[in-house]
Amino acid sequence: MPGGLETKPTLVWELNAPQGGEQRTRVTYQTGGVTWWADYNLVFNEGRDANSGVLDLSAWVSIINQSGTSYPDAKLKLIAGDVHRAPTPQVARGRMLELQKMSAAVADDGGFEQKDFFEFHLYTLGRRATLPNNSTKQIELFDQAKQIPAKKVLLYYGLAQPYLWGSPNTNRELGLAMNTKVDVYLEFRNDKKLGLGVPLPAGRIRVSKLDDADGSLEFIGEDLIDHTPKDEQVRVKMGSAFDVVGERRQVDFAVDAKSQWMEEEFEIKLRNHKDQSVDVLVKENLYRWSNWRLLSQSHSFDKEDARTIVFPVTVAKDGATTVRYRVRYTW
Repeated sequence: MPGGLETKPTLVWELNAPQGGEQRTRVTYQTGGVTWWADYNLVFNEGRDANSGVLDLSAWVSIINQSGTSYPDAKLKLIAGDVHRAPTPQVARGRMLELQKMSAAVADDGGFEQKDFFEFHLYTLGRRATLPNNSTKQIELFDQAKQIPAKKVLLYYGLAQPYLWGSPNTNRELGLAMNTKVDVYLEFRNDKKLGLGVPLPAGRIRVSKLDDADGSLEFIGEDLIDHTPKDEQVRVKMGSAFDVVGERRQVDFAVDAKSQWMEEEFEIKLRNHKDQSVDVLVKENLYRWSNWRLLSQSHSFDKEDARTIVFPVTVAKDGATTVRYRVRYTW
């Protein structure tokens, strides 16, 4: 029994062996107060244009031990995936974060081996590790991946909030509240040919950029990612663009309830105050009803799903671009 562990209450096993003498048994016991998650550090370097770049990725696992005892020279295995567990009393997330801040962080070298395990992934540390009570230990998950091609994605979603109606909505004022912010994302592919290609457990990604003036790394954003298999896309939300803004307004609306149709026309303006051109994705929800068709549009579009379209546009440096479309709904 690990030192310092309380013996009360005590769990007692009664074993019945068919033969006398010494017997070898394997006992499994699930404890609480020990958890882990992944932490990723990205260093982003911009490319030749405003929407390209490369990044270096480092991955660590943070293991938090708040179980009430230490585990010296423990064999460490981590399961990554959405493992279902029956509901049990758990430490509230806020409390766990508080304990994390109180604990002492200990960094350690890597050495994890990864393999498929049922429908999950199992990471096994190739050596023993000591997990002190009330501590956070960080261990490198895999070697740093360098020069991964990345893309900076600017996305304008002009609705102040998303809408989705299960029946035709003919209220002219619906969806007129406007958002002016253009969101910024970093995207890269988890591909071996591009320098990565490993299962990425869910966790927090922190992104920095090198300041060439003094060689320091400056924090530019962070996000949470879900469990990501190899050969899948990773998208990290960075925040909102400072020098690119959007404007969305309704320019026409008509409805004929008797004939069961309505038409709506929108104008989306993007203004770029940077000294280089940028590519922006303009996302529009056709939220009034599921049966729709575009009567006219100023730019080509991609259909993201049954009620969402995306216009890829380029906005010149110190310039502006206007997207205009008219949609008809029938029922």
